[in-house]
This record gives sequence, structure tokens and C-alpha cells, in this order.
Amino acid sequence: MNKDKMILKDNTTIELEAGASLSNIQVAAADRAGMVAIWKKMTADNLSSVQIQTGAGLTVGTYTDLVLVSETSAVSSDGSVLTSYRFREKTDEEKRLDALEEGQEVLNGAVDDLGKATSDLADQIGGEQ
Repeated sequence: MNKDKMILKDNTTIELEAGASLSNIQVAAADRAGMVAIWKKMTADNLSSVQIQTGAGLTVGTYTDLVLVSETSAVSSDGSVLTSYRFREKTDEEKRLDALEEGQEVLNGAVDDLGKATSDLADQIGGEQ
């Protein structure tokens, strides 16, 4: 039987043990190192575009701008790890703040470029006298 899966933006596919809702997605790993490797994939960029698919490949959820709220892991006697991840979608305020920060980065670059151009122009004018 094929398991449901979560597909992250970078096309990482994570098999799910259970995924009834974003607030309780369970993932099994063979050991702690495997759990950490999966957890490290839960970056802001990778969570910016996520799909949940059934074992048959049917997409049952498409999400943008997810936030990892928490994770809780339990280690079994055989060393395997079952982790429950809790996600939520970003709020409208968080999305607006992200857009504002992106705009500020563009503005900062433009101001730097203008400063360099002004400095170069001043050097040229000063050198002609």
C-alpha cells in the first residue's frame, strides 16, 4: 500500500504515516539522524509551496506559505522515530510583512546603486577641474 506524501517546494517527497490535518502530520524515520534530515527540509522556502498527495498520487491539498509551529518526536525501542509536525498557513499580516521586507530589500539595493552612481559622477566632475 502506497503512503500519502508531502511534496515540498524543492520536490522533496516525505512519506506520511498520518496526515489528517496540517496540525497533525506524522512522519516516521528509521532513526534520529533520519528524523533530523527530514526536519532540516522544513525551511521557510520549502514550506512556501507544499502539496499533499494520496498514495495513489491524487493531490488533496495545495498550500502556500506554511509555518512549522512545532514538532514532537517519540523514539521507539528499535530506534525508529515518529514525529508529529504541526503546520499552519501564514496570516495575512505575516504575508504583508514579507512583502514589505522584500520591497525594502529592493529599495535598499536601489539606494546603494544611486549612491555609487552619485559618487562616481562626483569623482568624474572633480577630476575634470
